Amino acid sequence: MLPSIHHPRYVILRTHLRALRRAAGLTQTQLAERLSIDQSYLSKIERGERYVDILFYLDWCRHCGVEPNQAVSELIDAGV
Repeated sequence: MLPSIHHPRYVILRTHLRALRRAAGLTQTQLAERLSIDQSYLSKIERGERYVDILFYLDWCRHCGVEPNQAVSELIDAGV
């Protein structure tokens, strides 16, 4: 069973995703283009209105110039 999208761990994930994008100097539109999704969908992810699966997470990290294993370690350290 998936936790609620508002679960504290998922809030940490959303914050993490937004931080990765911003650290890469990307706008939502720029990252959405790289991920081949609409900017509105990316916005919904960052606002907690959509779930992210592991494959999408890996692509997000890579398009932000971050090694996924490093990003996952940061998430674990943050309490996810």
